Amino acid sequence: MASMMLTEREREIVALLRRDPLIGSAAMAAALGTTRAAVNVHLSNLGKKGVVLGRGYLLSEEPSVVVVGGANMDVKAHSARAAVPATSNPGTATMAAGGVGRNVAENLARLGTRTHLVAAIGSDGLGDQVLAATSGAGVHVEHVRRSARSTGTYTAVLDADGELVVAVADMAATDELAPEQVDAARDLVATAELVVLDGNLGTATLGFALDLANAAGTRVVLEPVSVPKAAALVPLVTPERPLHAVTPNRDELGALTGLPTRTARQVARAAAALHDRGVELVWVRLGPAGSLLSAPGGTTELAAVPASAVGGVVDVTGAGDAMLAAFCHALLGGARPAEAAAYGHAAAALTVASPYTVRPDLTDRLVRSLLP
Repeated sequence: MASMMLTEREREIVALLRRDPLIGSAAMAAALGTTRAAVNVHLSNLGKKGVVLGRGYLLSEEPSVVVVGGANMDVKAHSARAAVPATSNPGTATMAAGGVGRNVAENLARLGTRTHLVAAIGSDGLGDQVLAATSGAGVHVEHVRRSARSTGTYTAVLDADGELVVAVADMAATDELAPEQVDAARDLVATAELVVLDGNLGTATLGFALDLANAAGTRVVLEPVSVPKAAALVPLVTPERPLHAVTPNRDELGALTGLPTRTARQVARAAAALHDRGVELVWVRLGPAGSLLSAPGGTTELAAVPASAVGGVVDVTGAGDAMLAAFCHALLGGARPAEAAAYGHAAAALTVASPYTVRPDLTDRLVRSLLP
């Protein structure tokens, strides 16, 4: 547990709780020479910082993750047959809470990691649904800002085989997430084991979050999201702003480095260029070909879990978000990076075999059932 963001009085209260987990606020006040009301204020602040849990003042020792990113409503239309462009196609449509950052947060929570989400949604009915679904999955949402803008939407058209045909994103509310909202969660960032940054956010907000985490000594994982977003992230990836991990696909890696990434050798060379810019781990997703994990000690090639192992592809939406969340969950559990990446591949396979963007039955045990 990080302590640099706790006040001296808060550290004294934590010390009392360590010595006697059942001590009451009256006894704390007597031991500290203050009032019970003052102690209750400090306990409330410790709760907001994630240091104590619940009314029993249970100290939180489990590692936590802060996800800073997008939250929106996903609208998914599935064509009943091979999609025909420029005309109406029969099929079905569903709505569910989505957004890269939000999806990563929900996957983490379902896997058992204590997770806080910093995001922005509209003060509308869709925002209510997104907030309820996210909180209901176990994500802490006290730092989800309600915007005057409409809740963002991501509309995807999927072919009969579950592959993406086209998507349209309207993320006006997410675009409003500013450094001020991240700053409000600075105590959570300081006490977290990991911060995950969604590349959909503006560079000023991402840069502020990265600097805040680095100042607290908290490791950061950056998800570039897309080629245009990756290109905008280039100024942030520097030795002065070290990153624990970056998780691009082949094309995003090219946008981050300006180097060719067509061949395996080129991918490895581009990953090495990111090491020179302060990135410890570069995990390059290669689709059905698996992935390449590059670390200072060398590279590891990982195979994807075949869709046949989980019943085939139903819907590819959310696979990358599950992959990233599982990778982070495994790292926090003490897995070596290559083991964490293999765990991520298993979570992705389970996700594409489900009609849901985030599998509601996703658990650590289910993911491990696909591993050797």
